[in-house]
Amino acid sequence: MKFWALILVLCCQPLLALESAAEQFPALELANTHVHQLPAKNSDRQYEVWIDLPASYGKSAKKLPVLFVTDANYAFPLIRSIRNRLGANGQNIEDFVIVGLSYAKGYTPINSRSFDYTPTDVLARPKKPGESYGGDAYGGSALYIEYLRQQVIPFVLKNYQVDPKRKVFVGHSYGGLLGAELLLRYPDSFDSYIISSPSLWFDKKHLMKLAETRSKKSPAINATALLYAAEFEQIKPGARYSTEVDIVADLLKFEQLLKASTTPAVNAKTSAQQGLQIKSKIIADEDHLSVFPSMISRALVELLPGYGPYNPG
Repeated sequence: MKFWALILVLCCQPLLALESAAEQFPALELANTHVHQLPAKNSDRQYEVWIDLPASYGKSAKKLPVLFVTDANYAFPLIRSIRNRLGANGQNIEDFVIVGLSYAKGYTPINSRSFDYTPTDVLARPKKPGESYGGDAYGGSALYIEYLRQQVIPFVLKNYQVDPKRKVFVGHSYGGLLGAELLLRYPDSFDSYIISSPSLWFDKKHLMKLAETRSKKSPAINATALLYAAEFEQIKPGARYSTEVDIVADLLKFEQLLKASTTPAVNAKTSAQQGLQIKSKIIADEDHLSVFPSMISRALVELLPGYGPYNPG
């Protein structure tokens, strides 16, 4: 009996140690961050909205730019660190509020983003040659865009000291596909778009075909769009190059289609150029997985320059 009692004690020791460690070592918390529960009214999906405030927030009456980013699990803490370090307290990058768009609760990241960020249900039709999709469901972007436009953006504008005319969208991969759809269908959702390595190949280039149908008579796009892709996101020989889809070629074609279908305008009072301001950049020595940190650093310095002069440290 003593033997089994000893075994029981020894088996329980690791569990007791874990419980003790949890009490002794609390989880890391990010300062100046808030988490809001904001379930979608148009579906049964439960989301959180993550907010990060720079150190300067609330110290003056100035309303700050606000950046909304998809895939918040990865991108939210990364952009926060880049702003706090590279931004140099507003000297290199203007201080801005970050809004992290979480994945739907109860879903894996793959299944959440596969549904929320894509425009068509590719599983509802027979699979075409060469197609391979790993999510459980697709084609929910219309619902998610409505959620963003009707709930998330109004919530942030109402509750935080942000500039309603300086809303920035950031998305990568499927998140970039969502940004491209917003730019085509609802360009007034945001004032600036940072679109990184968009999955324009999705469903046999469904959104590219939508871009092709635009004409100069289509509704005006009054926004700035910075498009990025990585050097290795094209089909060429080499270990890091893509073997299936050419994101670089798609990105450049998407830029050309938008330029061709948009008539630039000039403000008669200020002589400032209006309409779509768009340009692309292919970042050297990066691939689909590695490009985002370099991309967002470049984009923030260009789109939200600080009071200067730029200080490289």
